[in-house]
Amino acid sequence: FRSKQWYQRRVAITAGDTKKELVSEIQECCDKYAHIFLIEVHNERNNLLKEIRESWKHSRLFLGRNKVMAFSLGRTVETEYKKDLHKLAKALVRKRGLLFTNEKVEDVKDWFKSHKQFCYARSGSIATETVVLPDGPLDFPHSMEPQLRQLGLPTRLKDGVIVLDQEHTVCTAGKVLNTQQAVILKHLGNCMAEFQIELMSHWSNDVFTVLSESNSAMEINEPDSEDDDVIEDVNEN
Repeated sequence: FRSKQWYQRRVAITAGDTKKELVSEIQECCDKYAHIFLIEVHNERNNLLKEIRESWKHSRLFLGRNKVMAFSLGRTVETEYKKDLHKLAKALVRKRGLLFTNEKVEDVKDWFKSHKQFCYARSGSIATETVVLPDGPLDFPHSMEPQLRQLGLPTRLKDGVIVLDQEHTVCTAGKVLNTQQAVILKHLGNCMAEFQIELMSHWSNDVFTVLSESNSAMEINEPDSEDDDVIEDVNEN
């Protein structure tokens, strides 16, 4: 029991030290880099984030625990690290992060505008189109028939060929995808989601500028999710 208590206290102390180090690191970035961009990740994919990390090694990109980042910048006029940084802090919600860079603003805008990539949609995503499969043969290996049937497709094997007995609507535009629909779309090779990093706002030389209309609609600190327990600097290996 004593050993458990010691371990818990040790973990709490270590976590507190780590937070302090990260606060100091973010504030050092505020002094080192000329520009800070508030970014939002859409349809996050780890492999694509790694590519972004490689391309921006000359800068610093922080994603993770919003409360720690907001605390580092200062949530109010009285506590902000530099003038108007509290405006960035207020908008640190959900899948948002901070990009510190010395690159020119227009170059940053152009780069992120051109670096988007389609990927497979996941459960919970919104369908961007209606996908309907006509009745008849499907171009899948015959061994997949039981799996397709489990996913809700009205299929059967006929002479070693998977056949759809009737027309089937996989998904409807504007509706939320469930797990089965997302799997079927992946089998069909339909990349319905788009990975991108959107620039929400910008700060430089004590001047804050909104870059996206959706930024002002979310300038309220929301409770962090359990996944935000550890702030992550995605430039670290």
